[in-house]
Amino acid sequence: MAVTLASRRTTRRLAADAGLLVLAAAFVLPLAWVVLSSLDPHADLRVKAPDGLTLDNFDAILTPGITFTPLLNSLILCGSATLLTVVCAALAAYPLSRFRSRFNRPFLLTILFATSLPITAIMVPVYALFVRVDLIDTMQGTIFFFAASQLPFAVWLMKNFMDGVPKELEEAAWTDGASSLQSLIRIVLPLMGPGVAVVTVFSFVMMWGNFFVPFMLLLTPDQMPASVSINDFFGNRGMVAYGQLAAFSIVYSTPVILLYVLIARRLGGGFALGGAVKG
Repeated sequence: MAVTLASRRTTRRLAADAGLLVLAAAFVLPLAWVVLSSLDPHADLRVKAPDGLTLDNFDAILTPGITFTPLLNSLILCGSATLLTVVCAALAAYPLSRFRSRFNRPFLLTILFATSLPITAIMVPVYALFVRVDLIDTMQGTIFFFAASQLPFAVWLMKNFMDGVPKELEEAAWTDGASSLQSLIRIVLPLMGPGVAVVTVFSFVMMWGNFFVPFMLLLTPDQMPASVSINDFFGNRGMVAYGQLAAFSIVYSTPVILLYVLIARRLGGGFALGGAVKG
């Protein structure tokens, strides 16, 4: 009986390990293809060892027209929109977290519903509106729409993190004469550093990989971000420069990786003074 039970446990463990290996392979194989194909002079859709290591694919894409200008446009668009999103989310989440009102829950449910709307469903009226207010084919118009599209979920995240900061710390600051805005900036936001980091990374990543919005709202080729210009590697009649596409994908992913590395220590931290009012 004991042998049978042990055998079943071993079988279940092996099945779980096999499932995890299959799942890991589903993530690793595309990444392996990108790395190997970027160094392969004869890259194709197969995951294989390069025919010969070369940096010609990187030399071909590292030009202002192909990589540097689109990356700069992406940094301007996503960086500005992320900053605007984080600031507006913090200002919107603060009263929702600190003040009780019968309108809080309906408001939160409304913005939660806004996150479920597909971007394609609202793009036609947005496009018509942008044409009417002369924001079409402008960087600032795309930044505003990026921020507006990410704001509902950012408010939800920011409020949940803000709820974890003890209100007693703010009350002590109010006693010393601080205003609500001062307590938000000097007490709440520093204590919820991990939450601000999560909202920042989430918003930036979602904007960085967005193809449809800038493709619809921007018309001038010189203003196109990297998420749109990557489409140039897909030629006519199914011809694709796989090696250059893989090299561009690596360069395109670098800013997101660097952003995560820079704030990773904030993601792993807790609320530094979360227990300051206890004891």
